[in-house]
Amino acid sequence: MSLAGRTALVTGGSRGIGRAIVRGLAADGARVAFVYRSSTDAANELVAELEQNGHEVAAFQADVREKAAADDVVEQLLARWEKIDILVNNAGVIHDGLFATMDEEQWRDVVETNLNSVYNFSHAVTRPMMSARWGRMINMSSVAASVGNPGQSNYAASKAGIIGFTRCLATELARRGITVNAVAPGFIETDMTAAVRNAAGDTIKKHIPARRLGQPEDIAHAVRFLAGEESSYITGQVLTVDGGLTLGGF
Repeated sequence: MSLAGRTALVTGGSRGIGRAIVRGLAADGARVAFVYRSSTDAANELVAELEQNGHEVAAFQADVREKAAADDVVEQLLARWEKIDILVNNAGVIHDGLFATMDEEQWRDVVETNLNSVYNFSHAVTRPMMSARWGRMINMSSVAASVGNPGQSNYAASKAGIIGFTRCLATELARRGITVNAVAPGFIETDMTAAVRNAAGDTIKKHIPARRLGQPEDIAHAVRFLAGEESSYITGQVLTVDGGLTLGGF
């Protein structure tokens, strides 16, 4: 697959899944910009790594919960690269806790980061993509959207909202050559999921038919496919990447 000549924007791109996505899109030939919130050292390291390998990359520190911040990032990128072909809404946080003791801040932070950010950046790139009559929007959901995990009411609500948003927007933009899809990861080895993995230990793997945890690159491969020409007839779909976790029967 080649993304030569394409430009991509990835939110939450400095670490974990986002970092793997940025690397993957760059490896396929795209110019890649990514947004990060606080991991400045990680962001700078990623920029240096990609530039050393001859890739064109840009990093923006911004709060994805703020619509004005999203608009500003997109405006700067359009001024710099003239277009944004691919948007990957990957930014996300987890603040797990039983609902009875969950405070409003825990709820709001997760929903605003995971779901509102998808609106913020998707809205900012929609008109430019419509004008270009080509675009790829890829939204990061989760298997938690369809599997009820205790202590994740805020997280599951945000990720389920992303699926509904993805399907609705896909119907609106399909005639303009823009696809909108979601990826739903299972248990992936990242810093964000470390607490869950540490608590469950090896028992997690017993529930996964593939008998292993996913790697960030497993998700990046799915995103790379959905970002290219080969996926032009796929829209409004949720691609589950979980090693068979949600199949049941094991």
